[in-house]
Amino acid sequence: MSALEVALGRARPARSKSKKKRKKSKALAVSTEYSLLLTATLCLLAFGAVMVFSASSTTQVLQNGGLADSAYYLQRTLAVGAIGLVVMHFTARFSLLTIRKATPIILGGAILLLVAVLGIGQNVNGATRWIGGGTFQIQPSEIAKVALVLYAADLLAREPKRIRSIQGFMPVLLVTGASCLLVMLQPDMGTTMVIAFAVGATLIAAGAAPRDLGKIALFIGVCVLLLTLVEPYRMARLTSFLSPGNDTEGAGFQAAQAKIALGSGGLFGVGIGNGVQKAFYLPEAHTDMISAVIGEELGLVGILGVVGLFGMFGFAGLRIAQKAKDNYGKILVAGLTSMVLATAMINLFAVMGMAPLTGVPLPLISYGNSAMLTCLFAIGLILNVARGGTATMARGRGGESRSTSSGRLKVVNGGRSPARERSGAGGARRAKSGGGGGGNRGARGARHGSRRRAP
Repeated sequence: MSALEVALGRARPARSKSKKKRKKSKALAVSTEYSLLLTATLCLLAFGAVMVFSASSTTQVLQNGGLADSAYYLQRTLAVGAIGLVVMHFTARFSLLTIRKATPIILGGAILLLVAVLGIGQNVNGATRWIGGGTFQIQPSEIAKVALVLYAADLLAREPKRIRSIQGFMPVLLVTGASCLLVMLQPDMGTTMVIAFAVGATLIAAGAAPRDLGKIALFIGVCVLLLTLVEPYRMARLTSFLSPGNDTEGAGFQAAQAKIALGSGGLFGVGIGNGVQKAFYLPEAHTDMISAVIGEELGLVGILGVVGLFGMFGFAGLRIAQKAKDNYGKILVAGLTSMVLATAMINLFAVMGMAPLTGVPLPLISYGNSAMLTCLFAIGLILNVARGGTATMARGRGGESRSTSSGRLKVVNGGRSPARERSGAGGARRAKSGGGGGGNRGARGARHGSRRRAP
């Protein structure tokens, strides 16, 4: 064996090791959007734990007459948060295709729980929304929110031609309508509104026509108005929202106290733990009204910080949807991101007096076991797509491609066709023009070259 062969033989393992290192470093690299989304999620969770303790500890001390159970809600929030982070971690690394195939099971289970809660659920403050008791409680409507987005994304990615007409995506509307009806029977209009926003955003991401969406929005608006008129407590909330000063001791009490809390906080707040409204005047301060506690104790700066974190979350989520490798990932991430943002928007608007109170918690900040677990599961799905996860299935009636094609999903892609398609179209145009212009010039150049080479 020559010295050259020996040298080459020794060099090959070194090259293979360097290739393995490059592949490993490439696998470990994450996108900027992934980091932004994860950072916003962890900041909201940490901030939420602090604010849950601040909002609940005073009430616990006043009710129990001691400090023994002052950290009760904090301990449960930390425990559920830890479980949720584990769920998020494994969901982000699990096979997205397997989760997609399990969508019928997830949706069927959610609907069964929505039916079951009407019969065996616990009645709390006039609403039957939870199954179970003690430390183990399930809120089926929270599971239904994610399940409906999963179902809509699966159907519209598998059969993209359905999005061209209302009749085409009628299955999505029927399943969503049936689920919303079950949620309204609990009753829970807030979660119904979140479901409507989330599924609507999923349809927009899939490319639904604005005219079709307008018809659906008009129908939903009429239904909401009728449901408000037939239910006295909803009518009272709407009346107190339209005329805040008329019933500050009755239906408008909570909204009025929330405004007082926000006004008392000023620019920088009275300090964490020093708020007064949470102790005597704000019912459920650690859940629905936690935004008012933030405004009182941290002021306008605290509210703007929360809005900024959700803005970072929304920016990262929509960018991940834009960069997803397949249509399913684009539609799914757009729907789940919109679900989280819609929940936060409804909560903040209600506390600030810009919308009627509906009992919607602030995602990742308010106390709530089911809400936190399902939200972190949804974030795990978004992170999965951000890591390059795909779930392309066999072609359906309209065909399913790995990447966006033609005019579909223009909303997610910023109203533009993908770069690959633009470059491909440009190349086709150049090839077409080059057949008569560039090709002739090349032929003339070849003839001139042949004449120059001739003796």
